[in-house]
Amino acid sequence: RVVNSLAIEMFAGLASEGGSKVRMLLTCVDTLPDGYVSSCDMTRSEEGIYYAIDLGGTSFRVLQVELGAGSTIINRKVEHQPIPEKLTKGTSDDLFNFIASTLKNFIEREGGGDEGRALGFTFSFPVSQNSISSGTLIRWTKEFSVEEAVGKDVAQCLNEALARNGLNMKVNVLVNNTVGTLALGHYYDEDTVAAVIIGAGTNACYIERNDAIIKSLGRLTNSGLTVVNVEWGSFRPPQIALTPYDICFNNETWNYYDQNFEKMISGVYLGEIARLVFQKMAQESDIFGTNDGLSTPFILSTPNLAAIREDDSPDLREVGKILEEHLKLQDVPHKTRKLVVRVCDIITQRAARLAAAAIVAILQKIGCDGTLCGTSEVRTMRGVRRRTVVAIEGGLVQGYSAFREYLDEAIVEILGEEIAATVSLRVMEEGSGTGAALLAAAYSSARQSKLHVGMTK
Repeated sequence: RVVNSLAIEMFAGLASEGGSKVRMLLTCVDTLPDGYVSSCDMTRSEEGIYYAIDLGGTSFRVLQVELGAGSTIINRKVEHQPIPEKLTKGTSDDLFNFIASTLKNFIEREGGGDEGRALGFTFSFPVSQNSISSGTLIRWTKEFSVEEAVGKDVAQCLNEALARNGLNMKVNVLVNNTVGTLALGHYYDEDTVAAVIIGAGTNACYIERNDAIIKSLGRLTNSGLTVVNVEWGSFRPPQIALTPYDICFNNETWNYYDQNFEKMISGVYLGEIARLVFQKMAQESDIFGTNDGLSTPFILSTPNLAAIREDDSPDLREVGKILEEHLKLQDVPHKTRKLVVRVCDIITQRAARLAAAAIVAILQKIGCDGTLCGTSEVRTMRGVRRRTVVAIEGGLVQGYSAFREYLDEAIVEILGEEIAATVSLRVMEEGSGTGAALLAAAYSSARQSKLHVGMTK
């Protein structure tokens, strides 16, 4: 039912602006890198050095990607840079100056120069795309609230900061992190049709037929396909009631009653849901003894939750250590530690199953789930089914084995073993940033003057 509900919202979002809980933003991306030189395009070349900036959480990454003959990735350098908290709530000039200066220092250290280099900018917040290289910020999500940046062209903000820092380069591709991940997935495997991020936040994109995008008929490119950014974080499944912990949790965040789906799934929030459960348990009983640490919002991170869930030692030693160090709970008995593990397991399982349902909703939308347009027919194979690849990235799938196991189990449960066997979730390393650099290569002026290569589906 959650699958069907999200698929319906996706149809509505493609029909009209504002017609759905999910925005279904058009990305202007109709060309994806494919990682090889075709026999009919012997002149094709994406060789050279390309840069990318990947901004989507409380840290960002700068990347240098070197492409060799046949567009092969022969070298990649990545630097992670934390963002001071004051910049996430300050001015746009301060934020983008910090990003630009970090890129400048990176280029100077790594070499390669900035003269006319193509730059891909992964900006993982809702943006209304004006062109492949520009887009207006709709609103901030996660923990950002640079309010005066809302309504501005974020690519232009970065371009101005680059100029202020003496860099001779401009953004030539502006994408969401899901689109970057899709680009890298498609680079490795042309059967990649969608990309999903399940990390600090969660979102997805996929390749859609232009004739299915009713709200923009006649205004799209001639390739016949466009990448659509779902923005599913704002989806609220009517079948899934918010718990008292979700409601309390919404009261404690600046984006009150917003991003409900994201708050039940992603890494910024799962540890906090667990803390609220533990706090309620402590209020109802003396199970934790003294519990002053339980009153501090966000004191328990999702990596802490994962470590608790995956502690398989006989005495749950790691659980006790985390409770003591992070929640100031001393000498928690073994029976209580087991209960803490169970709570973390329930929160993990709910998040993974909802994420699985959302992935299948995309497959249903593009006809890869074995049903006829989402009818209630049993999912069955019809003829020889082409494999379907979903590129996936984010800390919860890459670093939390229990989450990935629950995700995989739910996909099989929904699709059935026969159809699920045709669907591959392929984990991408540094996909959102590397993909942006590949798209910068694909959309560079030199590249476009030679040949336009569309997407296959």
